[in-house]
Amino acid sequence: MARAGVTPHRLTTAAADLADEVGFDAISLAALARGLGVKDASLYSHVGSLKDLRTRVTLLALAELADRLSDAVAGLAGRDALLAFATTYRRYALEHPGRYTAMQQELDPGTAAGSAAPRHGELVRAVLRGYGLADPDQTDAARLVLSTVYGFLGLEAMGGFSHHPRDLETSFVRSMDAVDHALRHWAATRTSTPAQ
Repeated sequence: MARAGVTPHRLTTAAADLADEVGFDAISLAALARGLGVKDASLYSHVGSLKDLRTRVTLLALAELADRLSDAVAGLAGRDALLAFATTYRRYALEHPGRYTAMQQELDPGTAAGSAAPRHGELVRAVLRGYGLADPDQTDAARLVLSTVYGFLGLEAMGGFSHHPRDLETSFVRSMDAVDHALRHWAATRTSTPAQ
């Protein structure tokens, strides 16, 4: 029997905290048990496997970030909403690198559908409606926004910007200003694709 106080939620939160400390790929049931002061075997009354635990961390991170994004963009539109969305995303990734990595893991379709992942898409689309964009332009614009944010975060995480003294916060805001400009001047979708 697991030590009193070890619940599925506490276990998942502890695993997410551990992921932030050592990296998502480095979490293990043994390390988690040590951190909680219980025997490895006692964790199996709450979690089926390491894969199950990692899925739970992914779901937790998706929900946490969705809540933060929702709070950040509430009542905002246009550039203000875009910058709030992007800045909140970046801040979460910097504060919780293990959780952020967990969110990049692919979930099976049923699990993904029941998770907070669809809320992320709904939130970016809500930001884009402030620019008057509807599908299919909205989908293209959502891909631009997310690619810009993910790309910046990926390069920042691997130290890709460390060779230059320019402040990263300023560069990030300037990048989002460029996206804002693109969204405000979005051209209607072409009906044909460019020749190869």
